[in-house]
Amino acid sequence: MVMSLRVSELQVLLGYAGRNKHGRKHELLTKALHLLKAGCSPAVQMKIKELYRRRFPTKMVSPTDLSLLTQLGFDSHGAPSPLLPVSLLGPKHELGLPHLPSALHPVHPDVKLQRLPFYDTLDELIKPTSLASDNNQRFQETCFAFALTPQQVQQISSSMDISGTKCDFAVQVQLRFCLSETSCPQEDHFPPNLCVKVNGKPCNLPGYLPPTKNGVEPKRPSRPINITSLVRLSTTVPNTIVVSWTSEIGRSYSMAVYLVRQQSSSVLLQRLRSKGIRNPDHSRALIKEKLTADPDSEIATTSLRVSLLCPLGKMRLMIPCRALTCSHLQCFDATLYIQMNEKKPTWVCPVCDKKAPYEHLIIDGLFMEILNSCVDCDEIQFKEDGNWAPMRSKKVVQEVSASSNGLEGKHISFTFLSSNNSSNSKKVEVIDLTLDSSSDDDNDDEPPSKQACPSLSPISPPVSKGYVSVIKHMWGKCTACLELSY
Repeated sequence: MVMSLRVSELQVLLGYAGRNKHGRKHELLTKALHLLKAGCSPAVQMKIKELYRRRFPTKMVSPTDLSLLTQLGFDSHGAPSPLLPVSLLGPKHELGLPHLPSALHPVHPDVKLQRLPFYDTLDELIKPTSLASDNNQRFQETCFAFALTPQQVQQISSSMDISGTKCDFAVQVQLRFCLSETSCPQEDHFPPNLCVKVNGKPCNLPGYLPPTKNGVEPKRPSRPINITSLVRLSTTVPNTIVVSWTSEIGRSYSMAVYLVRQQSSSVLLQRLRSKGIRNPDHSRALIKEKLTADPDSEIATTSLRVSLLCPLGKMRLMIPCRALTCSHLQCFDATLYIQMNEKKPTWVCPVCDKKAPYEHLIIDGLFMEILNSCVDCDEIQFKEDGNWAPMRSKKVVQEVSASSNGLEGKHISFTFLSSNNSSNSKKVEVIDLTLDSSSDDDNDDEPPSKQACPSLSPISPPVSKGYVSVIKHMWGKCTACLELSY
């Protein structure tokens, strides 16, 4: 009853009990909780019921509701429970619907949040609880409270790290928000215009993302909120969390508070290694499946080229991994992938841009074998039978040979053999078609210079334009060196 009272009613209650009635709402609420914990007189209990009756005149609290409050909020000694949501009643009473359950939204809906790889959950301080609105106003505010046990206080205090510029805790009190959906574990999702105060102090939220379009309201990235620095490390004084947000039609939200231990990327990498390496036969079977010819298709894939460089850092793979949900063979480096998600958790595959969560990552045994046995190349080719062969990383120097002489060079050349009336003499002219003249068209109208074969006669008859057009036509169909003779 006390937790559903407003500021004016809390002031009346504290003044009636002879306590200080000045301060903000969370301070007044804390004083009222202390009043109940110390054991109030029957007169004060009657005053609480009277104020509650004025607050919700449409319905008195039934014995069932009182029993529920006793189970959720207080133990047998009258002390507040560590799991103590402040906003338990309200919407149903204002609507005047006595046939509804104790709240329009369930206090503890069957909502589960997604597991966070970098945080191990030690305890649940506040179960997922609906952010139920107390009225029909657009801007809503709800208050929650929780207390720490001696063991939890010890865990947080002993994990303090003051080696850096600021005080950090490995064991943290973590606040999370999500949609009130029960179909699957929910991602973190902030309500619109979220504002959080812990023990009266504003809580820092992630900064707004730049809007993708003009006129679109900027949004915050929804992430867990570390409120450890604002929490009172005490077993006697409860902590209060005031949440304000903007309500949305047809969408409700839930919040939860957890005690977690933060883990580093090296720990996650070690856990991934401990899961073991996937059998290479799995990858070989996937290769054979991809290279199996489709009888209904006229096009068949006979080989697959895969890089041994990580698509993230462009460095050689050290621990090749990919997600179980990925259908490609290309791997990425597990160390770099986990380190990048430690800074900015997205868990998206850098190859196919699909979700690749940590729990779905596997180390590929076939790529481990390839990396250990092939150290001098950065690309391999898989064959239909599942075997592989290294690919040269440098461009192959192509050779052009004349019928009577061997000619080597860096450029791709085409050789024309021309015979004249004399049966004893041959003249050869070589035209280099690899020269790029597109950039010189504006400055030079002269055609590219011709390169003559140095071993033959320097005097050569001009080549007909017809020959050049034939070469251009054939060059578009073949990338190998051509030799035309007539």
